[in-house]
Amino acid sequence: MTTRPDDGISDTSDPAGAGRAARPAFGQLDGLRVVEFAHVVAGPLAGAMLADQGADVVHVEPPGSGDAARSMGPTKDGAPLWFKVAGRNKRSVTLDLHDEDGRAVARRLVAWADVVIVTLRAGRLREWGLDWEAVHRINPRAIMLQISGYGADSSLADAPGFGKMGEARSGVVHLTGFPDGPPVHTGFSHGDAVTGLMGAYAVLAALYRRGRTADFDGEWIDLALFEPLFRLVEWQVILHDQLGRVPERSGNQLAVAPAAVINTYQSADGQWITVTSATVRSVRNVARLLGLPEEDFATTERQLAGRALLDERLRAWVAGRTVEECLAGFAAAEVVASRVYTAADIAEDPVYRERGDIVTVPDPDLGDVRMQAAIPHFRQRPGRVWRTGPALGADNDVVYREWLGLDEEELRDLSERGVI
Repeated sequence: MTTRPDDGISDTSDPAGAGRAARPAFGQLDGLRVVEFAHVVAGPLAGAMLADQGADVVHVEPPGSGDAARSMGPTKDGAPLWFKVAGRNKRSVTLDLHDEDGRAVARRLVAWADVVIVTLRAGRLREWGLDWEAVHRINPRAIMLQISGYGADSSLADAPGFGKMGEARSGVVHLTGFPDGPPVHTGFSHGDAVTGLMGAYAVLAALYRRGRTADFDGEWIDLALFEPLFRLVEWQVILHDQLGRVPERSGNQLAVAPAAVINTYQSADGQWITVTSATVRSVRNVARLLGLPEEDFATTERQLAGRALLDERLRAWVAGRTVEECLAGFAAAEVVASRVYTAADIAEDPVYRERGDIVTVPDPDLGDVRMQAAIPHFRQRPGRVWRTGPALGADNDVVYREWLGLDEEELRDLSERGVI
């Protein structure tokens, strides 16, 4: 197996990325122009997916305070660690959208961009001239991704929303946890993250149509925070519709499982292992490993009927062995299993290393830092990480002067009045 080198950065002469020339050309989206009037997680993650593939993404932040994401999570030596990843590969500019001159600059950014990402409430978007009608009037070929709590056309269009609300509303939280316990949120910004990912997918779908349609008249992508996770739980609506069933929590198993084995088990040395099956054959492999008659598990119906026995025997089998003995036994029996990884496990794992999934990036505050690579991997023209999240307003000069063409007098006036 070939191990790919750490491809974190190819131009370290200017980690802050002062100008367009300082940023290496890379990825599938090199040359795409994106402006974000979006803070915290969902909208910025959509932009980050595009930036990882080479798009020029301008992240607009209020002067002084910046994006609230800059204060999220732990810090080291005063530097916010989360934002080093969340803001990577982007340009940070400051702009006061409460000021009419600031909104005039925002309109120039809209005219410059191919893609506009917004997460402000619907009323504020209309007030500031960043709603779909205004964006489309300024830039008829622009694609606008609007992420909100409840969607732009619902009765709650102006209500605030966060990702955990979206998770709860999607049905996912009801399904997560053990039957005798409370519903459980996952341990990260699940709803926000999946919304950002689906938002990036939607942008690319619209860009594909734009590239094939001579009279393309822009596109408005209207995405509510609960909708992506709702879409991904494929079976919950049709089960309720056709069978009258409301799927319930099943612990580490699944309310609707493809096969009879899925759970986590603790080994003799205290490690947790997940074991899963998705086919009749894979369950028979488990039965053979446990010394149970394969013919008792020859069909899906018989496997589901024997699920409790399989789970009990598997729990005892794992508990009597070390994690390494278990994993070796599972591999020999062609049973799919994995240790439940911590961040420390990920950092040391050879497969992550072989895949090049963790890269090292120079940071002006912290020196070299490690973070996730640009994923997915493209073999012909891969994405990359060329900078960590920049300092607030680090790119005012390159964006406003070089890209938008604001003259010296305009820049001086805006700066002196605190608009930028």
